[in-house]
Amino acid sequence: MDSPVDGNHTAVTGFILLGLTDNSILRVILFMVFLFIYLVTLFGNLSTIILIRISSQLHHPMYFFLSHLAFSDIGYSSSVTPNMLINFLVERHTISYLGCAIQLGSVVFFGSAECCLLAAMAYDRFVAICNPLLYSTKMSTQVYVQLFSVAYVGCFLNACCFTICFDSLFFCGPNQVNDFFCDFAPLVELSCSDVSIPAVVPSFSAGSIIVVTMIVIAISYVYILITILKMHSTEGRHKAFSTCTSHLTAVTLYYGTITFIYVMPKSSYSTDQNKVVSVFYMVVIPMLNPLIYSLRNNEIKAALKRQLGRKISS
Repeated sequence: MDSPVDGNHTAVTGFILLGLTDNSILRVILFMVFLFIYLVTLFGNLSTIILIRISSQLHHPMYFFLSHLAFSDIGYSSSVTPNMLINFLVERHTISYLGCAIQLGSVVFFGSAECCLLAAMAYDRFVAICNPLLYSTKMSTQVYVQLFSVAYVGCFLNACCFTICFDSLFFCGPNQVNDFFCDFAPLVELSCSDVSIPAVVPSFSAGSIIVVTMIVIAISYVYILITILKMHSTEGRHKAFSTCTSHLTAVTLYYGTITFIYVMPKSSYSTDQNKVVSVFYMVVIPMLNPLIYSLRNNEIKAALKRQLGRKISS
């Protein structure tokens, strides 16, 4: 996995992922668990995308964003889960330098997409509840396509930032990454080159996306809460709040876990805790999102019943 550079050093051309555990029995159990989770993730999110596409009642901006969130969940989970499943079955799992760069870029891209799409969905709920009469104007096809485009461009630039900084690092020593995927932080620790700029730039890039999207979500829900509290009808309050519960649940789960990773001091948690939290927001949450939206959203449940009824009657 190494190639000579000069008389004294060798350049690392690949890495060894240490994974989640060394226990062979536990690895078999985890393989079965994560295989089930991945299959449910694929089925749940693909079903969400198909249902939104074929149900005319769901052709609204909110569900446009939800279908792309489902696509993002598939990409996010697929960036790490298949590779992790293979890692459970082999004693020593290696990944090439190029494969590591591709995995890092895809994880950053789809992770950023989750943040941007959740923020766009919060803005959509803000317009729908606070300015219902102007909803068709403020959330026209042109507007939500622009929001979608800006989100993906920002995600692409963030992913490029990480991969370029990773490419600028030089590795000449140990090549064992203490994680189940090519995460940027443990890779920086293995680098034997100057990491002052490569370590700071991606942190600023990712941090900017997290902070900006959190601000958008927070402001949107402050106005939503104020609007709901001003409603005189209890039924109206319940109906307005019920349209936000599934999104609020998804936001709380996702931002709660990434806050633990990126905000809490490194000394307050171990590498193993970091792995567990990473598994939760990269593997488990993509499985939970379609369940959250299908179980708590009346329009999706109604659309699913209609489609199933048509299949049965035909």
